Amino acid sequence: MNKRIQHIFFIGLLFSSTAVFSQIKEEKLILDKKREPEVKKIEKKKTSIEAEKNYPPEEKSANPPTYDITNVPASSDFKTSLIQGEDISPKFDAEYQNNYFQVGMGNYGKILADGNISTKLDSGMEVGGDVHFLSTAGLRKVYDWNSKQNAGNVGVFLNSYGEKGKFSINADYGLNDYNYYGIYAFRPASNNVDLQQKTNQIKVNGYYDFYSNEFLNDVRVKSSFLSDHFNAKENQAEVLVNLSKHGVELPTFDDVRFNADLGLNLETVKTDFELLDKNSSQFLNATLAPKMTFFKGKSYLMIGSDFSFLNSKNSNMILADQVKNSKTYWFPKAELQFAAADEFKFYAGITGGLKLNTYANLLAENPYLVSDQELRPTETKYKFYFGLRGDIDQNIKYDFSAGYGKMNDILFFKANDLFFKDNQNFIRQGFDFANTYSSVYDNGTVSEAKVSVQYFPLANLSFDGELKFEKYDLQNYQNIYYKPLLTARLGGKYSVLDKKLNLGATVLLSSDKTTNSFSFTEMDPVLVSTENTNDKVGGFADLNLSAEYKVHKNFSIFALGNNLLNTQYQTYKGYKVLGAQFLGGVKISF
Repeated sequence: MNKRIQHIFFIGLLFSSTAVFSQIKEEKLILDKKREPEVKKIEKKKTSIEAEKNYPPEEKSANPPTYDITNVPASSDFKTSLIQGEDISPKFDAEYQNNYFQVGMGNYGKILADGNISTKLDSGMEVGGDVHFLSTAGLRKVYDWNSKQNAGNVGVFLNSYGEKGKFSINADYGLNDYNYYGIYAFRPASNNVDLQQKTNQIKVNGYYDFYSNEFLNDVRVKSSFLSDHFNAKENQAEVLVNLSKHGVELPTFDDVRFNADLGLNLETVKTDFELLDKNSSQFLNATLAPKMTFFKGKSYLMIGSDFSFLNSKNSNMILADQVKNSKTYWFPKAELQFAAADEFKFYAGITGGLKLNTYANLLAENPYLVSDQELRPTETKYKFYFGLRGDIDQNIKYDFSAGYGKMNDILFFKANDLFFKDNQNFIRQGFDFANTYSSVYDNGTVSEAKVSVQYFPLANLSFDGELKFEKYDLQNYQNIYYKPLLTARLGGKYSVLDKKLNLGATVLLSSDKTTNSFSFTEMDPVLVSTENTNDKVGGFADLNLSAEYKVHKNFSIFALGNNLLNTQYQTYKGYKVLGAQFLGGVKISF
């Protein structure tokens, strides 16, 4: 009886605590307390070019890892439809199933299919694939026109584990079929207007990771091919090589180790649009990133630099000729950490870099872009930061940080006016209802502060939260659009009944966002627009819950609840998300 009361108490604790904590980005939690839980940017030391490993490279040389194929499954968290906020996967990392298939149905015509399968071969290789599909009928009672969306993804992968390193290759195809339904300024002449946008993207990536850091650390190749409904095309390729020599002992200094890293990165992007001004751009960016790091215990000093050479070509219908430009950049890199104890580690540093903005990356952030974008790289000239992080008895991990930086060509999104105003008698294109967005750039500074906490009161109970403040001061624009001042997130997971019942909760919070918007007055034969440069899209609180119960070792049932506060807030002006959503389904593991 006492045990049942305890379970009820902890379930109540999990769901009632969602109003107390807050977080931005959901971390992958390790619930086995025998292992040290991980937090982003805490105790993670990187090579010069950012790697995607879960272990510090300097530890590889001292303790070469052994790999168990069953511990490295392909990621299978399905992506949600763009219209609906966020779905919370009911799976726990510790209970991950390599081979499974799950299906579910819910209100708003939601259909989910998600699966993963893999097998080990006699040669020490693993092959497999995964598939995801999520569909929703949209907001039929809110909009008279079509707001349905479908998203699908199919991928295959191969992992090989040799004596000297690990080799991985994967190929992925993603389809996103949706509508420009966010019409707020005036109604279409017909409710049957075609608002469709559709993107297709193919990714092929290869990766080789050497177990030791004897000069060649890892090599990775990435490629992406994207097209959309309006014949836009983008090709992207990237090669990254990390050279390193780690764990060198310095005879002059006791207990001091030395790491040397050299990162080499070559990236090229070519984007062509066939709509409106027909913008076209091509970038080639080469980066050389040397770095030296000195360690003593858990304290360290890192000193490095990034040298980038950028070659760009841009053209559109307005430019008579192609504009070419070549420029060399230098960015400082340094970080100092002083570890007074595991509980208190002070760190400070400076960083900078060049980021190529691609059509694919812009769509991932804002899918409602018109298919004609000006693309520029964003330059972080410098960013100073400092913070305090620590681990208290492996029960609490925290990271408090603040920073200030100067940036050129800061990317954000502005709402588009009507593209054609002087002819109201023709069939208006689906992107021409003041319902799309374009990239816009400005120089300025950014001030930010972030608090991130993870709490593990029990081996089967965990909380994580993050609160972020971000303020931009621009040279030309009075306000930056669609960048909220405050964002927060709280997450919690609880496993009971010998891990047969897994519960999850997530709360998303955001302050108001500033945007521009348009209103229209009819003056025959044209429409006259008036722009408001200080409009607001309201903030929101979004509560999500999940549960999965394992009826049998090969059979589970699950339920997801999204946006349970039933607020149809807007992601972008005119684009309301679904209200309260409920989805239930079954999962078969094999």
